[in-house]
Amino acid sequence: MDNSQKMSYQVGETKGQAQEKGSQLMEQAGNAAQSAKQTVQEMGQQVKATAQGAADAVKNATGMNK
Repeated sequence: MDNSQKMSYQVGETKGQAQEKGSQLMEQAGNAAQSAKQTVQEMGQQVKATAQGAADAVKNATGMNK
């Protein structure tokens, strides 16, 4: 292999490694986005449950729940 072929091989190898790293980063970003979405959904459910509990407490305290 002459210098030109070695350089060409190394460039191709580097390009492949960069593409793989890019794919890994995109996958990690997708996983982070999915995790954030789930966290927000869980927080929404907690807020909803808390609000429902507060509304029920007010109804019970005012006798509107009968």
